[in-house]
Amino acid sequence: MEGATEIITYSFIFLTLYFEVFLLISFLERKPEEQGEFAPKVTVLIPCYNEERTISQTIDSVLALDYPKESYSIIVINDGSTDGTGSRLKRYQSFPNIRIYSKPNGGKHTALNLGLEKTETDFVGCLDADSFVRPYALRNIMARFAEDSVMAVTPSTIVAKPRKLIQHMQKAEYHYGNFVRQAMFLIGAIHIAPGPFSFFRKEVFDKIGPYDFAHNTEDMEIAMRMQRHGMKIAHAHDAVVETVGPNTLRKLYKQRVRWVSGFFGNLIDYRFMLFNKSYGPLGLVVLPLSLVGIFLTIPFVLANLWSASSSIQNYFYKLYFAGWPGLDFDIFFVDTSALSMLMILLSVVLILMLAYSRKLTAGRWKFTFDFAYLFLYAFVAPFWLAKAIYNNALRRKTAWR
Repeated sequence: MEGATEIITYSFIFLTLYFEVFLLISFLERKPEEQGEFAPKVTVLIPCYNEERTISQTIDSVLALDYPKESYSIIVINDGSTDGTGSRLKRYQSFPNIRIYSKPNGGKHTALNLGLEKTETDFVGCLDADSFVRPYALRNIMARFAEDSVMAVTPSTIVAKPRKLIQHMQKAEYHYGNFVRQAMFLIGAIHIAPGPFSFFRKEVFDKIGPYDFAHNTEDMEIAMRMQRHGMKIAHAHDAVVETVGPNTLRKLYKQRVRWVSGFFGNLIDYRFMLFNKSYGPLGLVVLPLSLVGIFLTIPFVLANLWSASSSIQNYFYKLYFAGWPGLDFDIFFVDTSALSMLMILLSVVLILMLAYSRKLTAGRWKFTFDFAYLFLYAFVAPFWLAKAIYNNALRRKTAWR
C-alpha cells in the first residue's frame, strides 16, 4: 500500500509541477500584446432562465460600460423563465438599444442561437445573466480585435462579493484560472470561451456554425471547434467580469459535475486532437495533462489521506518514545522528506501564480492567503470528479439545473 501511495503521489506532483512550470515558461517567453483604440459596433447577448435575482444588475452593468453608447446594443433572450424574470425585463422594453425576445425553454445554446440570428453587427458577445461587467471590460476586449487574426477574446472572471467559505474557495480558483487562461492564450491553447463576456467576430459563426448543445458546455465546444479550424482566441486579462459563485456545497457540486462531464463529452467528440501535433501545445500538452490530472486526483487524495493518518500515528509514536520536544527545536520532529520538499515547492509556485493573477486583473501585485482555500478542494473535488466519471462511463446525461 505504501509503495502504491508513493507512486501515485509522486506522479501527481510531477505532472502538476510540470504543468505549472510549463505555464511560467510561457510567460517568460511572452510577446507584447497587440493593443489599440478599437470601438466597432457590437452586440451583447444575455440569455436568461429564472434569473430574477440578478438580471437587472446584469443589464445595468452593461448599460454602464465605458464604451460609445451608439456602438453597442443588447439582446436579452428570455428562455422560458417561470419566475419573475419576465417582469424584471419589462422595465427595459423602452430602452432604444435593448431588444428583448421570449421563447420556450430549450437550453442556453438555443437562446444564444436566437440572439445570433437577430445580431446585425460584426462583433458579438455573450454575458451570463448572473454576471456583471466592469466599466472598461468591453473597451479592453475590443482592443484585442485590433489584430486582424484574432477571432475571439475571453475575459478575466472573478467571484462577485464572496461571503461564504465555499465562495472564497472559488475566488482563489478563479484567480488561478485567469493566470492559466492568459498562459493558454500565449501558447495558442485556449479551449474554453467562458459564458461571462467572451466576444467573437460574427464571421466565426457564419463559417463554422452556431452554438451546439455540447453536453451542456457550449462554451468549451465552440472554443474547441475554433481551435479545430485554426481560429485564434485571445485573452484580455484587464477585462474583468464578476460572476455569482454557488453559495452552497450542493450547488457547487452540481455545477462541477456538469463542467467535468461536459469536458469528458467534448474531449470524446474531439479526441482526434489528443497527442496530435497539428494542434500544438493544446493537443500535445494541455488536453492530455488535463485528462490524466482528473483521473489521478481521486487516487492522489485517497493516498494522501492514508499517508496523513500514518504520519499522525508515527508522530505520536515519536512523542511517546522521545518525549515532548518542549521549547527546544529538534529536527527530529520536522519532516524533511523529498515529498514534503516537493509539496512546499508546489505551494510556492501556486502562491506566485495567484499573486501574478492579481496583477493581471487589478494591475498590482497582492499577496493574500487565498491559496490556502485551494487546498480545501482536495476534500470535495473527488466527489464531483467521481460522479462525472461515473456519468460518462454509463453515458448518463447531466442536467443544467
